[in-house]
Amino acid sequence: MKKFREEDLILYLYQECPPKLKSAIEQALDEDIALRDRLAVLRRSIRQLDKLRLRSPAKKSIKAIMEHARAASGKK
Repeated sequence: MKKFREEDLILYLYQECPPKLKSAIEQALDEDIALRDRLAVLRRSIRQLDKLRLRSPAKKSIKAIMEHARAASGKK
């Protein structure tokens, strides 16, 4: 039984994997309960991440990052 990386399964869930990989995953899903469980966990995680509200970083943080970048590049 082929082992699939998390990246492969994520591509599958987002319908962005090559046809050959899609076919291999679908065939494995018919036989591998553990793979179906992994896919279910990833699917739930994606749904939860989609529900999160993203916030912009604080202006103080942005200023600190920009000052650090300027210092690292040698510009004043």
